[in-house]
Amino acid sequence: MISAKFVEKELISLRDADRSEKSKRYFKTGPGEYAEGDIFLGIPVPILRNYAKKWHTLPLSEIIKLLHSPLHELRFVALCIAMQQFKHGDDKIRKSIVNLYLASLKKFINNWDLVDVSAANILGAFYTNASKQQLIKLAKSSSLWERRAAIIATHYYIKSGSSDTALLIATILLQDKHDLIHKAVGWTLREVGKSCSMEVEREFLKQHIKIIPRTTLRYAIERFPAQERRYLLNR
Repeated sequence: MISAKFVEKELISLRDADRSEKSKRYFKTGPGEYAEGDIFLGIPVPILRNYAKKWHTLPLSEIIKLLHSPLHELRFVALCIAMQQFKHGDDKIRKSIVNLYLASLKKFINNWDLVDVSAANILGAFYTNASKQQLIKLAKSSSLWERRAAIIATHYYIKSGSSDTALLIATILLQDKHDLIHKAVGWTLREVGKSCSMEVEREFLKQHIKIIPRTTLRYAIERFPAQERRYLLNR
């Protein structure tokens, strides 16, 4: 049977020192930064995804061990495996994975790439568009990663053409102080325009234009005509 120890040994053998140093800078692991102290092996994401598919039968008890690892790539693989098992699992498995996810958000799912790869396919898929209290709770959290997970989870609904939950969570987060939330909200609004309705996005921007952070606005209007982008940015 495959174990967390086996997975760890396999991934450590792929360590790339140069890429590890670049990852540490890119993911802000320095003193006082949002991922302070995180440890990277320097393994490209496509390779991690391929290994996660290979190890998709890893028991949940071993997934937990990977998710609690100090090594970033092990946590990434754990989430990819969890997503596969969530997608194909029964209600009991899905509930167990969601509980693990929520319990891990503050401490272990602790960088934007980990949240972005998993929140929609686990939290979004679990909490239906009509049952959004958990996402509202996360959006109001003091934890940066819980707040980001709340908005990224709504991408699951956006892909099916529904923008209501995304706009609700975006409204809660509009005056958030963190740049990573500004970017996530802007990205989400852009996806609303792309997959739901440009007019719905425009109406939201018009309604909140006075309080939308500039970074959020820049992300949100990337698909707009140049003249309209200039107009909105000037406002």
